[in-house]
Amino acid sequence: MRATPNLLAKGFMGRSLDEFKRLSAIAFKAEAIKRPTQPYVLTSFHDPESIQDCKLICDSDVGGFSRANLDWIPPSSDPNPPPSENKNGYAKFHGSISIELPVNKPHIQRTGYAAWRTKDRPFTIFGKSLWDIDPYAYLALRIKSDGRKYFVNLQTESIVPTDLHQHRLYARRPGEWETVLIKWNEFVRTNHGIVVEPQTELLRQKVRTVGIGLIDRVPGNYELCIERIWATNRLSEEDVEEDGRAEEGQLKSKHGEKIRWNEDKGEKQSS
Repeated sequence: MRATPNLLAKGFMGRSLDEFKRLSAIAFKAEAIKRPTQPYVLTSFHDPESIQDCKLICDSDVGGFSRANLDWIPPSSDPNPPPSENKNGYAKFHGSISIELPVNKPHIQRTGYAAWRTKDRPFTIFGKSLWDIDPYAYLALRIKSDGRKYFVNLQTESIVPTDLHQHRLYARRPGEWETVLIKWNEFVRTNHGIVVEPQTELLRQKVRTVGIGLIDRVPGNYELCIERIWATNRLSEEDVEEDGRAEEGQLKSKHGEKIRWNEDKGEKQSS
């Protein structure tokens, strides 16, 4: 990915005004004292400038031979795109993984990784821009996966800056667009890919960055498409319609039937 100046980037006062509007909307809707109903978008790739707000990480930075790219793909011109296409613009994270070690750098003992993450958000009049996702239950991602072993990475304002909270990105339908929900309390604290003990809870009020990495160390090409990432308490009707079905829970009745949750009535039903 080649960095180019973002001519449309907002200045300090523009970012501050946007944050003021967001905080005002929360106050007017009283979302601070009840569960928010609107999604909180963390990053979206609907326009080409959004790519400039991301950073690539790859073993090629230390002499390895893996390759990583993050390209913007324009929306499909088809008004009713098939499951493999998308009606919105999106980012394509792709490249190749190599586990070959550089011969002239003996201190490099491990390669075979690639990732991307959002850049630290600029300051506003309210201070450092951080995501407060505490009022929400899930992280949601609209993706199209090739089925490889990707991980979602969250970075917070923790005492140890190299700590990450990670969760496996499970794709139900590789090759098709789908929405994936991850509970915040299911993320695991790691440092340089190793689980850290004791585990500490994700600092939900101060999330700095979000990203996705590939660390399966399987040589070969990879491709993961991402439309947007957001915090939410439930899928919207549009998300359910795009997915082609409602989200199903993992619980089963004593007869082995899957249980669906009716959130509006607070009841559970067997399928």
